[in-house]
Amino acid sequence: MRPDDPGAWLFSRTTGGIRFGLERTEALLAGAGNPHRRFRALHVGGTNGKGSVSALCESVLRAAHPELRIGLYTSPHLVSFTERIRIDGRPISVQALADAEARLRPEVERLGATFFEATTALAFLCFAEADVDLAIVEVGLGGRLDSTNVIEPMATAVTNVALDHVEYLGDTPEQIAWEKGGIFKPGVPAVIGETAPGPLDVLRRRADEAGAPRVEVDADAVSDVRVSLEGTRFRLSSDYWGEREVRIPLIGAHQARNAAVAAELLAALPEDVRPSWEAVEAGFAAVRWVGRMQVERQRGATWIFDVAHNPAGVAALTASLDSIDLPRPVVLIAAVLLDKEWDAMLPPLLARADAAILTVADSAPAERRWDPEQAARSLDAPIPVRVIPSLADALMRAETLAPYGTLLVTGSVHTVGDALGILQIPVV
Repeated sequence: MRPDDPGAWLFSRTTGGIRFGLERTEALLAGAGNPHRRFRALHVGGTNGKGSVSALCESVLRAAHPELRIGLYTSPHLVSFTERIRIDGRPISVQALADAEARLRPEVERLGATFFEATTALAFLCFAEADVDLAIVEVGLGGRLDSTNVIEPMATAVTNVALDHVEYLGDTPEQIAWEKGGIFKPGVPAVIGETAPGPLDVLRRRADEAGAPRVEVDADAVSDVRVSLEGTRFRLSSDYWGEREVRIPLIGAHQARNAAVAAELLAALPEDVRPSWEAVEAGFAAVRWVGRMQVERQRGATWIFDVAHNPAGVAALTASLDSIDLPRPVVLIAAVLLDKEWDAMLPPLLARADAAILTVADSAPAERRWDPEQAARSLDAPIPVRVIPSLADALMRAETLAPYGTLLVTGSVHTVGDALGILQIPVV
């Protein structure tokens, strides 16, 4: 991040790292007049898909309530920090962000708040100052002790549970489910998208212990899934919505599951803000969630951008790739962070490509940058693998390898965000 980018001071002046606990976030918000009490909210957690569910809900609520101001808080961003805080579908203005920063900065520095604690307080202050009526808030990491867990939502959801951030959340799906179920609140509907017995049982217990009414999205809630480069169609079976034919522009069978979770979360809202099915259809059709099986066509080539950064994300990505007839050849451009399981992530991707380029994302923190040369040496790749450390050069080389084929950019949020910036593809 450049020093003049919005939010740059958060990266340079906070203590950094991850320190669980809600005390600092609560203190920051108390000092600003508790802005998180001035809007109603939905709270969305899970290992994968929580951003897509949040985006789907936000799009529907804007379609259902044009008279209301709708906020969306997600993380991380792809290109600009302002993407994290959106109001009525648009990133927060630089001036509004600067005003909120000026108000919070003394307390951020006094408390030694972490980046995410400060960012969360900043988002809630921006929402309150803009008179947001409803906000969809995505959990950052875990749930129980995540900074966002200070809100009192109308409804919550956990999309799924997979192994990720094991150093913080535990090394079994059940341990991770216990942390994620920490967002469930007394009397607040808890939508559960997980279907695997172990973590599902944990989430059920967490909801029951919290006194949260459970809504489960069963495995058979989604059927007849049809995936193309234009989006996904499927049949939804819901106790509330009934049997519905659904179309979303998001690509992949996993996005059908995400849409089903979003539909049940919207159905769980209080009657005064619960959307009609017509609004659900309109909002689903209009949703845009960049970097998730995002397809762009440039100069004859088909580009696919996906932020898959763990084995579960790669499994969803490869399932989507397998369901589409892609223009050949397929060239993989991958940059993974050092602390991720790149040795498990890359083989399934290499098996579906005709050539690969391993590279480094420019915005990746220095201490988390992987060594693509080492990765290339370690892989028993069935295809040619090149190492080009410069992402810009890697993208240029990929175009020459597949001028009318498919170029798949993946491995991390940093990778996709940097690539979109280099190729000048807008994110909003």
